[in-house]
Order: sequence, then structure tokens, then C-alpha cells
Amino acid sequence: QVQLVESGGGLVQAGGSLRLSCVASGRTLNSNYGMGWFRQAPGKGREFVGRITWTYGAPYYADSVKGRFAIDRDNAKNVVYLHMSGLEREDTAVYYCNTYPPLSSWGQGTQVTVSS
Repeated sequence: QVQLVESGGGLVQAGGSLRLSCVASGRTLNSNYGMGWFRQAPGKGREFVGRITWTYGAPYYADSVKGRFAIDRDNAKNVVYLHMSGLEREDTAVYYCNTYPPLSSWGQGTQVTVSS
């Protein structure tokens, strides 16, 4: 089973930056799959933020965050990062990582709150 631990969230002013980290562990982790970031704002469903492949590090982003967020990964440590800049109030959400395609089990996520 894959275990996922997100960290790095917090309160930040609009226009600020944060770096989220996701540590993935477990024998179920398969390098044939990528890792993705997802978020869920109050009253909304979970939405896709971006993903990255383990092998090539090729990222793909949702239009809503393209140009502001960046994903990279450390294969040796099984860590994937979400670098967020130019944060907006609309980015406020609980952020989750998972494999891509995502497994049915999710971590606790990390709260990102953007204030004005």
C-alpha cells in the first residue's frame, strides 16, 4: 500500500509563494505511474492541479495554475514537490498528492490558505 504524507501548507498573502512536499512510500508505488497534485476547496470537489512522470520528470498542469505552479520530484527520496508562486485567494484549498492515475486511498492533505 502506498502511504502519502503532504506537508508545507500554511497561511500566505496573495502574491506569495509556498512549496509543498509529498513523501510517498510503500511497495505499491510503481515508477510506471506519475505523481499528481490535487486540491479541494470548500464546497467544491477535488480537482486536478498537475502531474509529473517519475521517469522523465515531464510535468502537466491544469490551466488554472499554469505559469504559476511548478512540479518536480526527487526519485531517490520518492518526494514530489509543488512550487506555488503568485498565489491567489482562489488557490485556497486542501492540497493532496497521489499517484497518477490516483489510488483510492488519500493522505490527510495540507491546508493552503491565501489571504489578501
